Amino acid sequence: MRLKRNGSYTLHRKSKTKPNGKKTAAEEKKLYLEPEYTKARITDFNFKELVTLPREIDLNEWLASNTTTFFNHINLQYSTISEFCTGETCQTMTVCNTQYYWYDERGKKIKCTAPQYVDFVMTSVQKSVTDEDIFPTKYGKDFPNSFESLVKKICKYLFHVLTHIYWSHFKESVALDLHGHLNALYTHFMLFIREFNLVDPKETVIMDDLTEILCNSTEAQNHIKER
Repeated sequence: MRLKRNGSYTLHRKSKTKPNGKKTAAEEKKLYLEPEYTKARITDFNFKELVTLPREIDLNEWLASNTTTFFNHINLQYSTISEFCTGETCQTMTVCNTQYYWYDERGKKIKCTAPQYVDFVMTSVQKSVTDEDIFPTKYGKDFPNSFESLVKKICKYLFHVLTHIYWSHFKESVALDLHGHLNALYTHFMLFIREFNLVDPKETVIMDDLTEILCNSTEAQNHIKER
């Protein structure tokens, strides 16, 4: 069964007001953990149910549909703050104390600014999800044997982009009143990669504090509703 690969919720830009000058890294460090911001949500979706594989759906088809959706939403979320993510403001692709480097097709390590890194990610992922030989949309066409490993690679890169928004541009997201969308997207994405073991926990440990607050509180609320 082929799934229509589109989004499951909509991001609306509620404010056109541009934020004022950036604070220093120390001033805005982990602003996203403040209770007044972690409580922000745009939906009451049961994300645990959303990520669970339906009985009648093929696993690869489910991974393809969700991966494409997350790519579109994370790309859209980044676009809302992209004017503040420049080669001057974000000279390296950094999250917490971790700096990410891009590796080209020959495996050469490339040091780049954050916007360059994000452009590499989005261009690469766009190329993959629109390739019929990798992400087939026609009935009867098989997924490649390497499909799951490719999905894992894509999810790792998307995680980098999503967490860079939190680490370096959360203040702008708040100023634009988009942090509720960001929290919902992060919660959905993290529960998805957890469900199918798509990203090594060693890779996501740098955001465990946020994941603990957003995802575990969501799972607890769902448990209460089910009782």
